[in-house]
Amino acid sequence: MCAYQLPQGIVISGTGLWTPPEAISNEELVEAYNTYARHYNRKYAQEIDTGARPPKPQSSAAFIENASGIKSRYVVTREGILDPERMRPLIPERKDDELCVQAEMGVNAARLALAKADKHASDVDMVIVGASYLQRAYPAIAIEIQGALGIDGFAFDMEVACSSATFSLQRAVDAISSGAARTALVINAELASPQVDFTDRDSHFIFGDVAVASVVERRETCAVDTAWEVLGTKAKTLYSNNIRSNFGYTARAADVDPFGPGKLFRQNGRKVFKEVCPMAAAHIEEHLRETGTGPQQVSRYWLHQANLNMNNLIARKLMGDQTCTERAPVVLDRYANTASAGSVIAFNLYSDDLTPGERGIICSFGAGYSIGSLVVEKVAV
Repeated sequence: MCAYQLPQGIVISGTGLWTPPEAISNEELVEAYNTYARHYNRKYAQEIDTGARPPKPQSSAAFIENASGIKSRYVVTREGILDPERMRPLIPERKDDELCVQAEMGVNAARLALAKADKHASDVDMVIVGASYLQRAYPAIAIEIQGALGIDGFAFDMEVACSSATFSLQRAVDAISSGAARTALVINAELASPQVDFTDRDSHFIFGDVAVASVVERRETCAVDTAWEVLGTKAKTLYSNNIRSNFGYTARAADVDPFGPGKLFRQNGRKVFKEVCPMAAAHIEEHLRETGTGPQQVSRYWLHQANLNMNNLIARKLMGDQTCTERAPVVLDRYANTASAGSVIAFNLYSDDLTPGERGIICSFGAGYSIGSLVVEKVAV
């Protein structure tokens, strides 16, 4: 496990949240899935009757909300997802000289973050895109965004599943601390809907699309009145198969369907809940202690937004009976699981009300297993 005591004065000076214009409710998603399931069960009735193929169970909006806390999700397009004959989004390919969908999402969030930090592209010399999925292997999405914004410097992509946001923020802090960069733009553009198996009752409701961005710089270059000083960063990984995606280019060499069974997102939810919750709570408590902070001194916990039951359990472990949504705000009810972006969405939406001197922790956790966190304090600049 790695924890870093940083030199003082590195701050998050602005964040931006871009929300797609379209959303899908649980009820709409269930109607499409249940229609698909009925058609599937009729089509394969003989195999189902002999036990050669399992039937598709029916779902309900109540099942989804009870299992996850999710009520709705934003998507880049509704088209195709709610079609029982398709059950996947319809996102046409763009020409090579057009901005790709993920880069477009990232640019939208980046401009909002730059505006909030009162920065221009000319102030930035480092761009990181951290996401659970990348639209392509190369050229890097980060370099495409760098070019679209007219940033002179360097850029790269990184992927640590649902911890990509906190891990990429840590890399930005490290680069500024070492002098490798002056101002970093960290973008978490989560184009999650294409990797969802909308024909699987247990996972078709989990993910939504969104993009967030953060500006990281030294305190002395900060152009706004208040910012969030990074007091420490911490990362941990532990190998596990309980959350996995086998989608990849080697499927071509194995002569298998790259979108076939087991190739998209899948998880053993019970094991993830049992193993990750105590791991995340212990990580957070230890990180707070390393920065001279106790759980009761933290004004806000901006946690990964995967599952309401997980977040409630982790919050109870840290805060006891004082658990409340004001200190550990929830956004997954309307955004769903947005992979790495969830904790930054919560930070973006629920941080302006705090006053200088108050502390919080941004923490994400997911496949790997991986956990990343940043302890921050609001400061007057």
